[in-house]
Amino acid sequence: MAKQTRGDVLLSTEGRVLRVTINRPEKHNPLSRSVLAELQEAFESARDQSDLACVVLTGAGDKYFAAGGDLRDLALVRTEQGVCDMVEESRAALDAVRTFPLPVVAVLNGDALGGGAELALACDLRVMREGASIGYVQGRLAITTGWGGGTDLAAVIGPARALRMTVRCETVSAATALSWGLADAMAPADRLDAAVHDFIAPILKQTGNVLRGFKAQALAARRGLSFDDRRAIEQREFAKTWMHDDHWSAVDRFLSSRA
Repeated sequence: MAKQTRGDVLLSTEGRVLRVTINRPEKHNPLSRSVLAELQEAFESARDQSDLACVVLTGAGDKYFAAGGDLRDLALVRTEQGVCDMVEESRAALDAVRTFPLPVVAVLNGDALGGGAELALACDLRVMREGASIGYVQGRLAITTGWGGGTDLAAVIGPARALRMTVRCETVSAATALSWGLADAMAPADRLDAAVHDFIAPILKQTGNVLRGFKAQALAARRGLSFDDRRAIEQREFAKTWMHDDHWSAVDRFLSSRA
């Protein structure tokens, strides 16, 4: 296992999986501007790693995935221009997660609140620990979402439920998140690592070019591209994977098994 530390973000590679961990458990893994910059750098630097299949993003400890923005840091932003700059920088960090060309799985080892919930929704898929919750609680600080998470939330669970969560500052349990489609899997704390392993196992059976092709289609939908544009991307990725040696090797194996 290759390990690397970028300030408050830990990176490790296990086979074809890049694990990214926000490592500020004593403060509930808050998202300061420096942490967001480290996350952005981590995802951008790994975009072209051909040996990867997916990224697993989580928080250190067992209480919080990420408790939201780091108020001690963000409270220093007091001008309108400063707010605009902070929003653009923070959204760019989450966009590096959203647009990563391979599946990104958030493992909610604990609560994801405020900006932490926005980060969880920036990921493609979510595995939650039983007892953990996810909440868009920005209203408690008399602000709205600002890092693109509001758009993500409405796309995942629909505008009515998204409005319900935001205006009520509602934290949603792992069980409810699973039933609403906010989470894709759930497990007790002592089974969480095993559940993540089982969840990503089918992903690791796919070739990298296939995973990138499917992610490109999902990203096109997420960006709201037109019907024709999305079909063009689907056709492009199909042609690319069809002509790849991986496809012909799979065909040969299939035909040989039937001989």
